[in-house]
Amino acid sequence: MNDLMDKKNSVHNNSIDEIDLLDLFSQLGRWLLKGLNALGRGVIISLVFLLRNWLPLLLSGLIGIGLSYLFRYTTPPLYQSNIVFRTNVGTNSDLIEKINKLHIYCRERNKTKLQELLSLDNEMIENIRDIDAFWIIDNNNDGIPDKVDYKRKHNVYDTLNVMMMDRFNVRVKIKDPDYLDNIRNGLIKYIKSDSLLHQRNQNRIEQNEELISRIDYDLLLLDSLQKVKYFEETRNIQPKEGGQMIFLQEHATQLVIDDIYSLYARKQLLETDLNLYKEVITVLSDFSVPARRTNGGSYYAVRVVPVIFILTLLILILNANRKGLRGVFEKYK
Repeated sequence: MNDLMDKKNSVHNNSIDEIDLLDLFSQLGRWLLKGLNALGRGVIISLVFLLRNWLPLLLSGLIGIGLSYLFRYTTPPLYQSNIVFRTNVGTNSDLIEKINKLHIYCRERNKTKLQELLSLDNEMIENIRDIDAFWIIDNNNDGIPDKVDYKRKHNVYDTLNVMMMDRFNVRVKIKDPDYLDNIRNGLIKYIKSDSLLHQRNQNRIEQNEELISRIDYDLLLLDSLQKVKYFEETRNIQPKEGGQMIFLQEHATQLVIDDIYSLYARKQLLETDLNLYKEVITVLSDFSVPARRTNGGSYYAVRVVPVIFILTLLILILNANRKGLRGVFEKYK
């Protein structure tokens, strides 16, 4: 009897659970349908509203474009150009930090400090709007520079796309591009004025020169050793009895020649480093004269037109709902 009652209770509970699930899915379906209906209704109302007010919205776009070109012709021109430096001593992070001190002075408009550090006259300093340094990114880690991290968002833990450690980019924003050469010379002088970098560079040059001298000495010894092995040892190894054939092996002499070539290759690398990269930094890619100003009509249009359009849209929405808004204000007076 008890077993029969338990079975009935179990069946009853299962039926209740099934009914609850059906109600839940049915409620979710109704909510979803209401949401889709509300969304569709909102889209239709918005489209109708925009079509009914197309003229003021179009006028707002035209006003925004007109203001953009007004700003373009009433504001002083601004140009930007980039220069790439190779780091011959020290690290990129040290030099980028050093250059970015100039960026801080530009933002603070500390003209006296800029004039002192860059060794430029006041007229040139007045034309400088910004100086900033950035890492150069090597995609796929193939040794080829691909892009500049202007947004400073590169992931330092990315092992495939890496920051290049032997060069960095400097961006200059200026009113008159005729002063770019003077700014380049000022930047080089500013970096070379660091006494620690200068001492480290002198030490690097002296060490390379010592290595070259030592390589020259080793090459002379190897050359003498090769002559002894080739002529003396070969002359001493002669057939002692007639009719005998002796095969001379020259593998030892060949090994000496390989060593000589290896030392010559190392010497050439050191000489290249001394001749091409003798200073603290080297210009890899100089400033190019910009053909167009950065603050042209499109520069202001992407900023002014959306603002004017949104303000016009808000005014139209408030005007269309002015009666309801008036009722709300009167209710809470």
